[in-house]
Amino acid sequence: MSTKVIAVANQKGGVGKTTTAVNLAACLAAVGRRVLLLDLDPQGNATSGLGLDKTEGDSAYLPLMRGENLLGKIKSTAFERLQIIPSEVDLCGADIELARMDNHLQRLGRALKPVLDAQRFDLILVDCPPSLGILTLNAFAAADGLLVPLQCEYYALEGISMISRIMNQLRDNGVNPRLELLGVVMTMFDGRTNLANQVVSEVRQHFGERVFETVIPRSTRLAEAPSFGKPIIYYDKYSSGAAAYEVFALEFLKRL
Repeated sequence: MSTKVIAVANQKGGVGKTTTAVNLAACLAAVGRRVLLLDLDPQGNATSGLGLDKTEGDSAYLPLMRGENLLGKIKSTAFERLQIIPSEVDLCGADIELARMDNHLQRLGRALKPVLDAQRFDLILVDCPPSLGILTLNAFAAADGLLVPLQCEYYALEGISMISRIMNQLRDNGVNPRLELLGVVMTMFDGRTNLANQVVSEVRQHFGERVFETVIPRSTRLAEAPSFGKPIIYYDKYSSGAAAYEVFALEFLKRL
């Protein structure tokens, strides 16, 4: 099986994007997949969420800008089969700097080539910034599939129509003809509210099969885990959040 690259993206912040990237990566590694998490978000929350420091020079910044080898940026985590390319503050300037470069949408795809050729991973998950800037578009251009975490709230559908439009553009322009919407995962679900149930059914009507069956609950333990540098399955194995991400990971693998 060739390595699959999946971008985890939503241009809206606070929708559980990084929580999903970190916990999905950890659950996939726990069931035996070799996983690389690429933290492309300058905020670096996925990096700290796996217990690593944001250190200058450790990120994908120089491979994107100057063609340095991305393989050299891979770091181990405390969790078996899960490795990471951390983020750092330097990535903040990347959106502006990349815009001035040749082939500015293909820089990440090019940087990932030696990593893919090395065949060390079954899956590469890219945690994108919460915007549709050039870093996110680079992830879309390099990915086989797109996973969109969607918060169970009123404006949920607005953001996703924008993402669908950009995906279609990248496909039609030949930037990445193989890009597919792997699916939409509903996050921060509170079953006690009518609104949450309403949003889920509306999203299911709109996207049908593309919406994962598994819904991620709103949970205090999920919110706490990153401050301890641990994915939820290592922080509180028996919590509702851990159970949801474990089930989601299996559903995700089936869909791949």
